[in-house]
Amino acid sequence: MTFNELGLTKPIIKAVTQKGYTHPTPIQEQSIPILLRGKDLLGVAQTGTGKTAAFALPILHHLSNLPKDKGHRRIKALIITPTRELAIQINDNFTAYGKFTNLRNTVIFGGVKQGAQTTELRKGIDILVATPGRLLDLIGQGYISLKDIRHFVLDEADHMLDMGFIHDIRKVLALLPHKRQSLFFSATMPPTIVSLSQKILGDFEKVSITPKQATAERVEQAVYYVSKKNKVKLLVHILQTEDADSVLVFSRTKYGADKIVRQLHKAKINAAAIHGNKSQNARQRALKHFKDGEIRVLVATDIAARGIDVSELALVINFDLPNVSETYVHRIGRTGRAKASGIALSFCMMDERPYLKDIEKLIKQRLPIIKEHPFPDDAVEPTPTELKPKRPNNQNRNKNRNRNNRNKKRRNFSNKQRT
Repeated sequence: MTFNELGLTKPIIKAVTQKGYTHPTPIQEQSIPILLRGKDLLGVAQTGTGKTAAFALPILHHLSNLPKDKGHRRIKALIITPTRELAIQINDNFTAYGKFTNLRNTVIFGGVKQGAQTTELRKGIDILVATPGRLLDLIGQGYISLKDIRHFVLDEADHMLDMGFIHDIRKVLALLPHKRQSLFFSATMPPTIVSLSQKILGDFEKVSITPKQATAERVEQAVYYVSKKNKVKLLVHILQTEDADSVLVFSRTKYGADKIVRQLHKAKINAAAIHGNKSQNARQRALKHFKDGEIRVLVATDIAARGIDVSELALVINFDLPNVSETYVHRIGRTGRAKASGIALSFCMMDERPYLKDIEKLIKQRLPIIKEHPFPDDAVEPTPTELKPKRPNNQNRNKNRNRNNRNKKRRNFSNKQRT
């Protein structure tokens, strides 16, 4: 199937063709026809599957077929997402996909002054991409009304809950019109997410893209066994030997991300970190330099990595294995996006072996182990000396006892001879 066969309007087809899209990804092929029919959608998929286009293209299609607003434009589509980076990425995609329509979109998020955002809102927009906190803040100030919303998207719902946004989401839901099309996307479906989706969706259909479909078939994955003290040395070795123009490194903590960058700078490797303690401007600047190729290595925590969309990202390295196996799938989905291929390497020390087992169970495959490297951790795999010796049987114990007794008698006899 091609995009031409999905039934989208010509201006949208022209835009996606300019982006180089020819064939929809699985989630796009399954979701777009459902959404064009006006049905609600529950999408189970992680970042990297083409999810944004799956909901953005139908929304643009529907809104471009509406009569133009008389006077001031009213917000007709609302997309809520947990992080600033992801909100910016989604808004950029709406801009690209809708460039040949007459629709206007903008993005709002916290961590920066609101002046530029409220100026855009005053001009009138059709599509709003927002993080929950800034959205409620500007609603409270009277800059935003949700009474004309026709399409509502809750993206990355599981991470929204992880970040404590559940109360904000409930407040937003109370302000939305009852008659609307609702889209709910989440990578995982624990009971809390199922309950939330039931409150949001009406007559819906479900599209599920499993982690194996999304990543394992396209991303070359491998594991290095390495001790904690040698992780940075191994990282430097890989960066110096691998021919990868852009490398995304995942750290479990903010402090760890900063420490990795300091060590890479000592090795003359250009790197930057993004995490929650960095200012919004610093994060955007680092991400821009990474996308532009001015920085080769970007070290990120999981939350800060939401929204990182770098075309042809060559390599993802899990400096720390995540303790939630689904997070691993999100991480390696940063490479091998859409139909591209990619490489994902993971460092695993002894304490992280249970995490590795959980990951392999989720993706239903054993990850190959790279043993030939300068910093192997021999303690990770059991060696013959670590194996528990077999308990000798009674016969062997008796033989040993008799042998000891004979040796003792010989020593006593020898001593008597000397005296």
